[in-house]
Amino acid sequence: VSPASSAEILSDKIRFPSFFRTIPSDFHQTRAMTRLICESGWNWIGVIATDDDNGRFALESFGIQAMANNVCIAFKEMLPAYLSDSTFHTKVDQAIEKIVKEKRVNVIVVFMRQFHVLKLFKKAIERNVNKIWIASDNWSAAVKISTMPNIKQLGTVVGFGFKNGDISSFQEFLRNLHKKPTENNKFLHEYIMLLSVCAHLEYHDFQRCIANQSQDNLLENDGSKPQIWRDDFLNANVEPGFIHSTMLAVYAIAHAIKGLCKDRDCKDPSAFTPWELLEELKRVVVIDGDKEVKFDSNGDMSTSYDVLLWKEIDGHMEITTMAEYDAEKGGFIFEDEEKKKDFLALKKVQSTCSQPCSPGQVKKVTESPHTCCYECIYCPENHYSNQTDMDYCYRCNNKTYWAPINSSTCYRKTVYFLAWTDWFAIFLLLLSAFGVVLVLSICVIFTKNLDTPVVKASGGLTVCYIILFSHFLIFLSTVFFIDIPTEFKCKTRQALFGISFTLCISCILIKSLKILLAFSFDPKLQNFLKCMYKPIPTVVTCTGIQVIICTFWLIFRTPFVNQNFSIPRAIILECNEGSIVAFGIMLGYIAALAFICFIFAFKGRKLPENYNEAKFITFGMLIYFIAWIVFIPVYATTFGKYLPAVEIIVVLISNYGILCCTFLPKCYIIIYKQETNTKSAFLKMVYTYSSKSAGSVAVSQASLDSKSSSFRATITDSCKTENDSVNGNCHFQVPGQSLIKGKVLPQNAARTMVRKRVSSI
Repeated sequence: VSPASSAEILSDKIRFPSFFRTIPSDFHQTRAMTRLICESGWNWIGVIATDDDNGRFALESFGIQAMANNVCIAFKEMLPAYLSDSTFHTKVDQAIEKIVKEKRVNVIVVFMRQFHVLKLFKKAIERNVNKIWIASDNWSAAVKISTMPNIKQLGTVVGFGFKNGDISSFQEFLRNLHKKPTENNKFLHEYIMLLSVCAHLEYHDFQRCIANQSQDNLLENDGSKPQIWRDDFLNANVEPGFIHSTMLAVYAIAHAIKGLCKDRDCKDPSAFTPWELLEELKRVVVIDGDKEVKFDSNGDMSTSYDVLLWKEIDGHMEITTMAEYDAEKGGFIFEDEEKKKDFLALKKVQSTCSQPCSPGQVKKVTESPHTCCYECIYCPENHYSNQTDMDYCYRCNNKTYWAPINSSTCYRKTVYFLAWTDWFAIFLLLLSAFGVVLVLSICVIFTKNLDTPVVKASGGLTVCYIILFSHFLIFLSTVFFIDIPTEFKCKTRQALFGISFTLCISCILIKSLKILLAFSFDPKLQNFLKCMYKPIPTVVTCTGIQVIICTFWLIFRTPFVNQNFSIPRAIILECNEGSIVAFGIMLGYIAALAFICFIFAFKGRKLPENYNEAKFITFGMLIYFIAWIVFIPVYATTFGKYLPAVEIIVVLISNYGILCCTFLPKCYIIIYKQETNTKSAFLKMVYTYSSKSAGSVAVSQASLDSKSSSFRATITDSCKTENDSVNGNCHFQVPGQSLIKGKVLPQNAARTMVRKRVSSI
């Protein structure tokens, strides 16, 4: 049962079945060292060990633990196991040179015996080496090292020692040791002589005096000085952890023997066999203070470590307990805040191959074989790192978050849409509101002047109300293009606009047909227009087709709310039309109706000057075409929150254009030219226009007659002499042609035609 052998290999029960120890194995010690290194923020360290089994096994175990915790070993130096080795001093010099050369290494782990450490530290003090030294249990509590001259110049020593326990009984034994006989106790006799030689010195000088005394000096001074006793020195120079583990080993064997001797006479040397004692040791339980300890399956006793700090107190180096390392939980336990501050103060020293990468940066491995040596590069756009020394950057959710270069977090993308509070949206809403006011004003004006010729000639109040109502709905539809898009808004806005505009164009188409029919003098055209002029069926059919188009659109490829991520740092809420084809068919159908309306209105553009509605309808349709022709490329190349504003502008321009061209000239006549808004003035205007139109027809007829006077004379004579001539009808035959039956135009034909046209109007 060993109180000091910590080699990890001894836990192998196949190779060492009868080995026990009252201390943890080096596995726990190296894990504790690695934990200390990690918590202090170090990852670039050096290791010095003796070239023997203990040193090699400890170095191997530490290397495994370091690799698992991303701690890199910058260099490893092995010193000969024996001081008598001829290469020992050379190896020590090489180790010191390596420490001095590696300026970034400020932490050195030392797995060596005390005498090796003394030689190493002597050289280090000569070279003014100042580092943090992590001591193994072999020398962490060695007073002979802590009392070396100028030891404080080496820097800070942090070590791991066996857990201290209650050794008060042993300390009492030391205090009474001088009462024991010294004849057969060479150690005690030598110690008393040392005390006598150095008795006149203070405590720390007393220690140095004892360390410097040789065997010859002791022999010379033997008996020359009175014997004195100083128990403080002996108590100060023992290692409490080692004493405690030794006591546990003795207690374990004693309890095992006691257990075997309950039922047998142990005075007999052959009372029990060694393997019986071995099995009893596996089951033994030792009381250590207030807890029970026992051997585990590896033969190790589950005790913990004391974390020792060599601390300068009153000008002298003292070995203090800074913390306790719990081997089972793998953590440090502090008695008070002051000791915890001492532990945290270790972080002030940096021992890293590279500067730590701050949040927003990521490590990039360089050509060095060590993973601890790296460069810090920025995280790219839309990536972030929120901790130091991260190996990779996290990716932001590109749909809802973004991050700039060198970012430590992701930012939520800004959601954009054409809000009510946007100045441009307010401007467009004011235009729409003004349009609604204009529509209502026109309604009031037409209602108050219901019986005037201008209103009647516009198709009557019903037709005007329908057209004005469609204009009102078009202005209203612009509201659905503004603010946060919803499913309802996306489905409503295009359908409402399309159906309302179609209704408006259909009514204006009927008006164009009526005007052309009223002022057309071509019989064939009149017959065609009479067949076409069916107001209610035409309006219902034209509008119904658009309703069918919109219905199929909403059923099969309905518009929906879409999140546009094309802008890196923003989310644009917009309405996806569902089907560009359906959208195009809706607009194309309106354009087709507008084109037909434009053709009919263009044919009637030369109407009476004071009643030239067809001309204004032509202008209105031209404004519509120009607006929507410009809209197509602009809409296709525009993106962002102002895309709905483009369509609103086109809707307002086309709606204002048609509304103003259709109704404002009439309102101008009603308000400012009331003398022309009477029945007599209106009939006179139409009569004058019809007379001119009929006169042009007569002139054309006269020109034709002058070119064929002889032919007309023949026809006239024939008509007078023919017996079958009745009511001005006659039959005549052109040479080489078949017989023609005609009617002679009376002298008052033009006047009769004018009267009929006025009656038609």
